[in-house]
Amino acid sequence: MFMREHQGLEWAGAAAGARVPGRVLVPLAERGMVDRWRIAAAHTDWVPDLGRDIGSRTWWRGLATCTALCAAAIYSAPGWPPILGAGAPVMTEAAFEEARTQSFAPLALGATTGRRMAAGALVRPLRETPERPQIDLTAALADGDTLSGTLQRAGVGGREAARVASLVGGASVRPGTILSLTLGRRPTKFQPRPLEKLDFRAAFDLNLTVLRAGEELTLVRRPIAIDRSPLHVRGIVGASLYRSARAAGVPARVVEQYLKALGAHMPIERIDAGDTFDIVADQQRAATGEVEVGQLQYAALDQGRRAVTLVRWGDRDGAGGELMDPGGQVERRGTMGMPVAGRVTSTFGMRMHPLLGFMRMHKGTDIGAPYGSPIYAAMDGVVQFAGRSGGYGNFIKLAHAGGLASGYGHMSRFAVRPGTRVERGEVIGYVGSTGISTGPHLHWEVWQNGRPVNPRSIAMSSVQALPAATIRAMKAKIAQLAATPLR
Repeated sequence: MFMREHQGLEWAGAAAGARVPGRVLVPLAERGMVDRWRIAAAHTDWVPDLGRDIGSRTWWRGLATCTALCAAAIYSAPGWPPILGAGAPVMTEAAFEEARTQSFAPLALGATTGRRMAAGALVRPLRETPERPQIDLTAALADGDTLSGTLQRAGVGGREAARVASLVGGASVRPGTILSLTLGRRPTKFQPRPLEKLDFRAAFDLNLTVLRAGEELTLVRRPIAIDRSPLHVRGIVGASLYRSARAAGVPARVVEQYLKALGAHMPIERIDAGDTFDIVADQQRAATGEVEVGQLQYAALDQGRRAVTLVRWGDRDGAGGELMDPGGQVERRGTMGMPVAGRVTSTFGMRMHPLLGFMRMHKGTDIGAPYGSPIYAAMDGVVQFAGRSGGYGNFIKLAHAGGLASGYGHMSRFAVRPGTRVERGEVIGYVGSTGISTGPHLHWEVWQNGRPVNPRSIAMSSVQALPAATIRAMKAKIAQLAATPLR
């Protein structure tokens, strides 16, 4: 049904053109406010096309209707619970009790929050916090420190620390040793705690324990069983001698010693993949599981047609010395070391003299270094001259074996006298700028049979014949080492 206006009249509840009994035409002006709003709302288009007449009153009315409908839909939406990324972990009973005591929750849910009350009248505050009856701690012996000093820093009294040091006596405690201490109860907090127990590894084969018995301290020695069987490894070189030896269980330091020893007797590039290496080194295995590997004692390489066999031999039969060939001769090779820590400013050969201004043969090597830097002997020798020498300034000349001699010029002062025997690396003087010099540096010259040569090109090589008795002893040691079980 609808309403239709006709000259200010309408049929109330009847279709146009029809007369219905009991229905009469009522003027609009005589209707109430609510009826007029209802009639106006019925003839209003609340959902117009928002793509047309943009900006008009009809368009704005449609936008307001759309916004209201969207807001109503969002407001009346039921919503969804959040999706958890991961479930809460299951807590053990002990963890749950700890979390419950530290959480805030109602008592009805089983929490203990609120059950703690303030101190009552029966509570008396303590004057000082009670100390623990004993303390367990560890301390490490620093480099250059003493056992007594380390104990005192850990809290042991001076007298007890000195007493422990006297009990330990001759046992040498190496830097880095871990000390396990137990300190007891002290009479007052102004006194050091008494030492109840001290335990540490004094040596690879010895544990020491200091215990308190009444007022006295006693030392208990507990030796550790040591297996000193040598480490003997044999294998095929393969793609890499270093990797093959490391894979066989040889420590890196021993492999480096082995390669260095081989390099002094043969070119490393001649080692083939099918060659067999044989290594024997000192080893100590403690009953507690620790292992220490010492020096390389035996190094061999079997190439089929040629074999290299080296054994360590020295003044104390393997305790020191060097790896030697038991064939009857020992060859020592090397180069001259740099006599001063610095940088090379001028090399051996022709150069423009910095002061004279013309080309001149430079018979040595100039090494720039700070004034007063120590100068070391490049080789073993005897001081042949030490004094003033023209443009060289303060000059030292050393005589070496094999017709070699070396000179050191422009020194500030000397550290040796003529006739003194010096060893390689011994300080013979100090850097200066005496003579014809433009600044502090060392002029280093080397003569071979009286002829100047480049110091960096000198290679030292000496051959020493071994006595027959020494050769027999070396071969006996080789047989003994080669017969040790492989491990």
